Amino acid sequence: MSGHSKWSQIRRQKGVNDARRGQLFTKLAREITVAAREGGGDPDANFRLRLAIQKARESNMPAENIQRAIARGTGAGEGGHLEEIVYEGYGPGGAAIMVEALTDNRNRTIAEVRNVFARNGGNLGENGSVSWMFEPHGVIVIACDGRNPEEIELAAIDAGASDVTVDGDHVTVLTEPQSLEAVRIALAGQFSIADAESTVMPQTTVALDPQDAVHVMKLVEKLEDLDDVQRVHTNVDFPDEALAAYESAAAR
Repeated sequence: MSGHSKWSQIRRQKGVNDARRGQLFTKLAREITVAAREGGGDPDANFRLRLAIQKARESNMPAENIQRAIARGTGAGEGGHLEEIVYEGYGPGGAAIMVEALTDNRNRTIAEVRNVFARNGGNLGENGSVSWMFEPHGVIVIACDGRNPEEIELAAIDAGASDVTVDGDHVTVLTEPQSLEAVRIALAGQFSIADAESTVMPQTTVALDPQDAVHVMKLVEKLEDLDDVQRVHTNVDFPDEALAAYESAAAR
């Protein structure tokens, strides 16, 4: 869990660069559109849409962009024909990798995903080849902001968290998927919520040697850089040595 939490923090920091390229807004808009299409355009009655809008606002996405994305999803605008697809494969060292995509062109997306796997030491697998290794969770990341991590941990447990991990100045809280919103609301009134999302996590993690771990991180980064890819998940527990090497290279 620790390696995953630190890796997530590095990726959140990288998101600033994505925003400069305009790529982050595209991904956020697609998530809003699909959430609105599946559950309606009222965020009070659509938890997935509420989370998507919250993420967009935290990334300083203009309000008119958010409204356009909702309109596309509810049929009031063009471009609401996005399809949700999950790709599965393996990375260096046998790492299991799941790729969540939103696309208006399935053939384009699978070709791009397959190409990234092939160019970065991995291979695309069949449906079901690795998804059985993952299970759904709610994840809430809390910035300590000088607060005692133990205080946050106890509050999270009282709020219904299923697991809590402390990593430096952040606390990662796991919940059952259906409890995410209730736990987030309970903690938001007390602490600074850095991130909250419904996601999948590996049931067990694997340890790779630092070189393979860095190669997996580079593969994940290349996949995330594809316009149609929303999220990438892996079962690797990244060692500190690999995380430091990746973070140092990303800072250059």
